[in-house]
Amino acid sequence: MPLRPVLLTIEALAPAAVRRFWAEALGPSDPLGFGVEVVSAPGPRPAVKNRVHLDLATTSAAHQTELVARLEDLGATPVDIGQGDVPWTVLADPEGNVLCVLEPREVYRDTGPIAAVVVDCADPRAMARFWDGALDWTLREVADDHAVLRSADEVGPYLEFFRTPDTKTVPDRVLLGLRCRPGDDQEAEAARLRALGATELDAELATELTTDGTEIDADRATVTLMSDPEGHDFRVIAAGS
Repeated sequence: MPLRPVLLTIEALAPAAVRRFWAEALGPSDPLGFGVEVVSAPGPRPAVKNRVHLDLATTSAAHQTELVARLEDLGATPVDIGQGDVPWTVLADPEGNVLCVLEPREVYRDTGPIAAVVVDCADPRAMARFWDGALDWTLREVADDHAVLRSADEVGPYLEFFRTPDTKTVPDRVLLGLRCRPGDDQEAEAARLRALGATELDAELATELTTDGTEIDADRATVTLMSDPEGHDFRVIAAGS
């Protein structure tokens, strides 16, 4: 059965500080079932833009201004990634992970605090084919420059792919987490994803970390680390984990 996106994992050198930032930024646990976890990074963050980032929703111009100010008080800083003159605000969290605070948009009125998980890619149509098969979400839009998916229930954030010239040069520090449905076999799901074009990464790369940074065994019963056809790393999480 297709998988369900449940979280975004951010690797950080100071996970406790970054975890506090995102907890304050997003508020209480998302009732729609999608959240952010922060784990220890294996080393310093490379000085390149992450290929995956979050867009945060706002409900009014005043809300956007208030949210930007609050995030800066929490340790975010404005950054220039070449966005030019745009109506949204680009910030970086305390370890340089980019996020965008969007101006009010009707399409995101019911997403909760996270409007979208945004992924840079070379071929949105190819990403649409893979992720439409991988997930239990619905493909909403696909074009040469972007593709959009969302849950069939039309709740929670969107998953958006945008064409960019960037390519993968360093290991991903921000990863999507996909959970198996109760009763589904994780190994069978990994095999299904491989048939769609995913690659299973070496076992030593699939080390999972607890929220206090302690390594735990990440065998197939817990998490499988994979990469999509363009090299975006993601985790397949066993049901109930």
